[in-house]
Amino acid sequence: MAQINDDAPPAAIVTADQAQNVPIVIAHRGASGYLPEHTTESAVLAHAMLADYIEQDVVLSKDGIPVVLHDLILDDVTNAAFVFPDRNRADGHWYSFDFTLDELKTLRVTERRSPSRPWKDKGTRFPLESGGFRISTLAEHLQLIQGLNKSRPHQAGVYVEFKGAAEHRAEGLDLSQAILDVLTQYGYDSSDDRIYLQSFDEGEVRRLRKELKTSLLIIQLLVKPADPAKLKSIAEVADGIGVPLDHVVTGKQEDGTPQLTELVRNAHANALQVHVWTFRTDALPDFAGSAAEYLEWLTVAAGVDGIFADQPDIVVQWRAARREQVNGGSQFRLLNERSQEKPRSEK
Repeated sequence: MAQINDDAPPAAIVTADQAQNVPIVIAHRGASGYLPEHTTESAVLAHAMLADYIEQDVVLSKDGIPVVLHDLILDDVTNAAFVFPDRNRADGHWYSFDFTLDELKTLRVTERRSPSRPWKDKGTRFPLESGGFRISTLAEHLQLIQGLNKSRPHQAGVYVEFKGAAEHRAEGLDLSQAILDVLTQYGYDSSDDRIYLQSFDEGEVRRLRKELKTSLLIIQLLVKPADPAKLKSIAEVADGIGVPLDHVVTGKQEDGTPQLTELVRNAHANALQVHVWTFRTDALPDFAGSAAEYLEWLTVAAGVDGIFADQPDIVVQWRAARREQVNGGSQFRLLNERSQEKPRSEK
């Protein structure tokens, strides 16, 4: 990659005004701020709210079928303990890959029960143990979203996370291959398709690119802040990083401006997009005066490229209002299309 002048925008970055969908809005587990996460109902609402992408966390059933669930364990969002009281492991948990798809389909899905959530006492989420929600397969989610893309004047992409590849491998299951097979079946096989893959497992990200040779866009999820050397290594195989919000905006200064890290600048210097998680209107950081202010800091001040949101409609509405406010005059940083960059082998 060409050397980059510290005083100039990175070569792989172009400016784009508010007419572009920047930042992209990713519905976190669907519209999970309003309906139980990863249900088809939540995905439908996210599509109606005009989210650019709808997220699917994926695990496998015992018979190797990709299903949309955030956790390997079923305890927190299903009634597995009631339906199958004797099927827990020695650690006391019920695991998705201990049940066939038919068995998983008998379970009911609820709003997440765990109490350690800052919005739990605010009364803003769907009632616990309520509704007739069910577990669905990745294929069913893809069918649903593709169907809505035909029947509605909106095109939503998908954003698939590979959950626990190593744990699946220990059970004799190949999570990555199973997911890629389903994605290929539904036409997701090119970097031009409206899809991102994501994983916290750095080894599995490299396997996706090098061994399984997927050309789909990949986001490396990170828990710890990454230095420039780490970002350079990630850029060998990934197209972006997914990081917590506080890796980008850490607080408010005395003059009311945001305290920003160098992460976005450093990532862009390595041609990496930056997607942040998770924006929640009912769990804003104490230093953020409002949702709009926080979004302004993340997007305009810091320059993030995508935002995961439990309430995607709020980010979509803010983006539209900001676009109208500046009348196309505000500059955002947006990665070029991959086709305009050097082939990965030349980097």
